[in-house]
Amino acid sequence: MVKPASSACEMRCAYCFYRDEAAHRQVPNRGVMSPEVLERTVAAAMSAAEGSCTFLFQGGEPTLAGLDFYREFLKIENKYARPDLQVYHSLQTNGLTIDETWVKFLAENRFLTGLSLDGPARLHDLHRRDAEGRGTFRRAMRAAGLLQRAGVELNILCVVTGQVARQPEQVYRFFTGRGFRRLQFIPCLEPLDSLSGGREYSLPPQDYGEFLVRVFDLWFRDLLEGRCVSVRHLDNWIGILLGLPPEACNMVGRCSVGFTVESDGAVYPCDFYALDEWRLGNVMTGSLEDMAQSQTARQFVEASCPGPEECHACRYYPLCRNGCRRERIYTRDGPGKTALCAAYRYFFTKREDLLLQAARMIGAQRG
Repeated sequence: MVKPASSACEMRCAYCFYRDEAAHRQVPNRGVMSPEVLERTVAAAMSAAEGSCTFLFQGGEPTLAGLDFYREFLKIENKYARPDLQVYHSLQTNGLTIDETWVKFLAENRFLTGLSLDGPARLHDLHRRDAEGRGTFRRAMRAAGLLQRAGVELNILCVVTGQVARQPEQVYRFFTGRGFRRLQFIPCLEPLDSLSGGREYSLPPQDYGEFLVRVFDLWFRDLLEGRCVSVRHLDNWIGILLGLPPEACNMVGRCSVGFTVESDGAVYPCDFYALDEWRLGNVMTGSLEDMAQSQTARQFVEASCPGPEECHACRYYPLCRNGCRRERIYTRDGPGKTALCAAYRYFFTKREDLLLQAARMIGAQRG
């Protein structure tokens, strides 16, 4: 993951986890990545990769680095290309800077593009506002239209706040009614130094549990009627039931070292932990292989492994796996259960049989 414009963003989303992280660092914003750091990042990643290499550009807002940055990236990528290495590209954007030139570039170079969109205008504009306090829904939808018409592979990322969780049908139908077929619902995170909830956007577990049930029902109806909609957390649960490894890291049960590279070349093990205490090194002075074997990297992984006995005794642990470490409640005895435990338990209790039925149907389709 590359942060080409560091934490810079023209929006001020109320729940932004990366702005919160950046505020906890000694240097919150490292500016735009230089050509030298970009080349070293590409060279290091492609040297360490085996079989395939994915570059995921996030922020802040990664388009603020400018389109020329990405043109230069492709030139550098070609310089270090290997016949045995398949390279993939992805970009996550709020859509505000997306225009015809951008979508032409993204389509021609096959960038999977994630667009942040929290549903209809009244929900999206609650928390996704620009620096002047204006809602951004119309601008995000304009970007969506441009991306769709250009044939860009589009993935919608919806942050599930308490308000979104209480409107599951409206949100799901809003997306599918506009032709969006790849959906990712991300539970809203609390700030690093205060995980107790109680904010306007906070996500109560009981509301999230009902949201999971209702979204599944709508998705399952589409499945039965032959309409293919990809919902990431459902795709992963069904994959696990079919014997496949989860694609989403929050469903693995433990952390791994994912290499998040800030614009100054600093490397961190995870987007959720781009903090000074978890800095692994810098691409300008060290190799990714050495960073992955460092004491900090080992400590990062090991800190995610302990879990309460209650989890391992739970019928649904093979699917839930105690969620993302960032969502877990820590006590004096170490990491506890995910704060969303009640939501997952509610969903699996209510829809276990239908989830298994869906897995059998999809397994049969795949042969």
